[in-house]
Amino acid sequence: MQSFRVNGYDMAYLEIGEGDPLVCVHGTLGDFRTWYSVLGPLSKNHRVISVSLRHFFPEHWDAIGDDYKMAQHVADTIAFIAQVTPGPVNLMGHSRGGHIAFRVAQARPDLLRKLVLAEPGGDLDASLPLPEGTPSHPPLAAKTIRAVELIRAGDVEGALRTFYEGIEGDGAWRRVPAAAKQQLRDNTLTFLGQINEQRRPYTLADAQAIKTPTLLIGGGATTGSLSVIWRVLAQHIAGSRTAVIENAGHWMFEQAPQEFGEVVNRFLAE
Repeated sequence: MQSFRVNGYDMAYLEIGEGDPLVCVHGTLGDFRTWYSVLGPLSKNHRVISVSLRHFFPEHWDAIGDDYKMAQHVADTIAFIAQVTPGPVNLMGHSRGGHIAFRVAQARPDLLRKLVLAEPGGDLDASLPLPEGTPSHPPLAAKTIRAVELIRAGDVEGALRTFYEGIEGDGAWRRVPAAAKQQLRDNTLTFLGQINEQRRPYTLADAQAIKTPTLLIGGGATTGSLSVIWRVLAQHIAGSRTAVIENAGHWMFEQAPQEFGEVVNRFLAE
C-alpha cells in the first residue's frame, strides 16, 4: 500500500502492473480492495492504480467531521490523478465512484485519456428523464436511509444486508463471499457521511459536457434505476460506447471478472 498527499489527506492506493495508468475509483462501502478480482486481467496491459477515497479503509473513520462530501471526493481524485505520471490517465469508476469519475471528466478532461463508468450512481434531473415505467429514486435512496437507521440502532449486519439486497435482490447477501462482506463492514460508518454528501443530479448539460472517450458498462441482471441511468447518460455523451456483462449484477467485475476485464481492455486498447 502506498499513498499520495492530496488536499491535506493521505490517500491510500494499491498499484500493480505496467503500462498506461488506469486509476480505479470504488463505490459506496468500497475501498482499494474493491477491484481485487479484476486486478489480474487489467494489469496484463495497464499499470492499475486502485484508490481508497477519503475516510474509507484503511482509515477507520468515526463519522465525525463535515468533509465527507461528493465535491471533496471529486477534488481529491483530481489532485490524486494530477500526481500520477505519465499522464493523461485512464479513469474507471463504479457506482458512486462512477459518479466521481464522471465529475472528474467534466471538470478536468485534460487529465484523462479514456473514461470507464460501471453503472455510475446518482440521479437524473428533469432534463434527463428515465424511460417510462422505470422506477425512480429520490436523491437519497430509501435503502440508504434505512441502512443508516439500522447502523444507528447498532444493527450493522442488518444495514449491510438492506443496502446490498436493495440493489442485488432478496437473498443476495447470503451469497457474498466472506472477504467481500468484511470489506463492506470495514467501511460501514461512511454510510453516515453519505447522508449529507450533497451529490448533484446529472443534467443534460453535464452529459453533453463529457468529451473524453467513454465506455459505460452495465450488468445484464441489474434491476431498477441503476440499470437505466448509464444507458440514459450514454445517449447524451458524444461518441460513447456501451457494454453489457450478461448474467451479472451491479458488482459485475466480481461476478464476471474475466469478461469485465476483456471489455475494459478492448476499449482502452482502441
